[in-house]
Amino acid sequence: MRKEFPRIPEDYVMPLNMNGLKGRMLRMPPPKNKKREVLLVYGHHSSLERMYSFAQVINDYAGVTMPDLPGFGGMDSFYKINEKPDLNTMADYVASIVRLRFKNKKFTIAGISYGFIVVTRMLQRYPDIAKQVDDLVSVVGFAHHEDFIFSSTRKTLYRAGTKFFSHKVPAVLFRNIFLQPIILRALYSKTHNAKHKFEGLEGQERQILTDFEVYLWRINDLRTHMATNHSFLVFDNCRQKIDVHVWHISVKADNYFDSHVVEQHMRVIFSGFTDCPSTVKKHMPNVIAGKKEAARIMPRPIRQLLNKQPS
Repeated sequence: MRKEFPRIPEDYVMPLNMNGLKGRMLRMPPPKNKKREVLLVYGHHSSLERMYSFAQVINDYAGVTMPDLPGFGGMDSFYKINEKPDLNTMADYVASIVRLRFKNKKFTIAGISYGFIVVTRMLQRYPDIAKQVDDLVSVVGFAHHEDFIFSSTRKTLYRAGTKFFSHKVPAVLFRNIFLQPIILRALYSKTHNAKHKFEGLEGQERQILTDFEVYLWRINDLRTHMATNHSFLVFDNCRQKIDVHVWHISVKADNYFDSHVVEQHMRVIFSGFTDCPSTVKKHMPNVIAGKKEAARIMPRPIRQLLNKQPS
């Protein structure tokens, strides 16, 4: 586990300006004698720093490109240009990144959790991009709102709450009252969804994790956070096939998804499916996990896949 706030070497971070939205993009060149290039799309409540350790793991096998998503990682939100951060706009944005970064070249995609459903929607909307993909990796991804293991009552409350706070005025009030650092530090670790993140952590590690969670809540756009939360509680990506094989990293003890239901939905969407169980005990490593901890989520079949020279 890291003993300090996650930091990325400046040489790996470049400015990103897409349709007037300013953010950043991580670019890590491939190791010597490696040709594979991976587009890494991070998940919800995230940033480049949050997923840098995982990018380091992939960089052992390939070059890595990881852009900010609008509204996350400190990037401007879609609301700045009068757009909504729904699945289609997020998918179109990632497609623009592909056009910018890969053009007509073959590349691999790894989508993490929410990032995977954005990638799926992009491949459905842009079949020409799907033809560029040599390998597709789902990192604890999902495919349908019914994949969640939440009770019906909990789902209903989440849908109503996220819908309400995705509006401008409630979001401003929520941010200015409940997302003040002093409030977050006092209460966040006690919330239902955060308890598993803090499990087993004490002292300095717990303090660093708390500080980083405060940082994420403050840099990420709250309206985007709530709107995207709502979108994955109601979405359905099973309405269109994609002629791509997916390699899915699953977690047996995932605290969010039913792995069997996820598999059934992915088999509906993709032309092929390979389940690659991970030995980790959580949906994803903690936000302060270093490279060693992040590597544990990568099962051997995925390592072997990435280590092959792309066709």
